Amino acid sequence: MGFRLSGTRRPSFTASQSSSKEVEVPKGYLAVYVGEKMKRFLIPVSFLNEPSFQEFLSQAEEEFGYCHPMGGLTIPCKEDVFLHTASRLNGL
Repeated sequence: MGFRLSGTRRPSFTASQSSSKEVEVPKGYLAVYVGEKMKRFLIPVSFLNEPSFQEFLSQAEEEFGYCHPMGGLTIPCKEDVFLHTASRLNGL
């Protein structure tokens, strides 16, 4: 399963617009937001089972609880740290 980087950030939507109008995420992937600029990445859901990625999930839970400001999973780490971890997981 490959690792897909999406350089597009989620556009702003008004409260009246439904989530179905957002950029679709392919089956088997999850959109996450990372870094100071909240860059959007698509990751394989298989990453969720990996201990190094579960550390990211723990950090997200500590910082945001279950209320993520971007409307999706927000990972509170630097983009380069995320990319390093994701590239290692992609090589598995």
